[in-house]
Amino acid sequence: MKILSFDVGGTKVAYALVDDKGTLLTVRKTVPTPNNVADLKRFFIDVIRNHEQDIDAVSFATAGAVNSENTHIVSSAHNMPEGYHLIDFTSLSSKPVLVENDANAVAWAEYFAGAAQNTKNAIVVAIGTGLGLGIIVDGNVLKGKSGAAGEAHYPINRGHKRLCGCGSYDCFEIYASGKALALDAQESFNNKQMTSHDLIRLKQEGNPLAQQVFEMWCDDIVAGLRSLATLFDPEVIVLFGSLVAFIDEQEMEAKANDNLVVPPFKLKKAFFGNDAALVGAALLAVNKLRD
Repeated sequence: MKILSFDVGGTKVAYALVDDKGTLLTVRKTVPTPNNVADLKRFFIDVIRNHEQDIDAVSFATAGAVNSENTHIVSSAHNMPEGYHLIDFTSLSSKPVLVENDANAVAWAEYFAGAAQNTKNAIVVAIGTGLGLGIIVDGNVLKGKSGAAGEAHYPINRGHKRLCGCGSYDCFEIYASGKALALDAQESFNNKQMTSHDLIRLKQEGNPLAQQVFEMWCDDIVAGLRSLATLFDPEVIVLFGSLVAFIDEQEMEAKANDNLVVPPFKLKKAFFGNDAALVGAALLAVNKLRD
């Protein structure tokens, strides 16, 4: 089988042909995300038309929650063009179309052939500008009643301190994401221009305050992992994203499992890199075709 798979984010859109084993058949191509929904939809249509006669299905890994039928978005991410959630994805091709949340797609790729292979219960924590969760329960992607299960907007107790983009205070996302690390750096260095990359650079240069800030950020991730482990009792939790390269997963695993009320879990870094969402969405489309 050949699947034309898209990975759609607020900054860029990637696409490639993927086979039913999760192997990319073409070089991944990436373009900046158009800033209006009409141009974005036109881009999808143009790419699909160029490949439609040679493919079996189209898959989309996307920001935003996706309904349980994998046909449309039920809540658009704030960084996507206005009206994005209204796109009728199934109308874009004469071939079958599957849409899935990007973190869920990453989780399926890791479960099928990556760091969570040979498990039944696993969680992917995707650390980017925001924070995404993909949860596998008994070998299936957890979707919930509306498709929105796995949102990283449960509280870490900070006393009504930091407002999250969702409108609530002290969510896991606003303390454990790339944006959170930047905020930690800005608050600690009293410099509103600092980014997470600046903080990492200072840490690598041996700056003691940067090291302290980074460790605080890691501890906030630990707090969220302990909650996830307690709720879902996974065999493995997989950390995904560019910032994960700087995390000591063995130390974090030990802290997260310390005095945990459920049996300990393994903490691993993701096997797949930038292609994870493309691969996962394509493999889910393959499952849909076979069913």
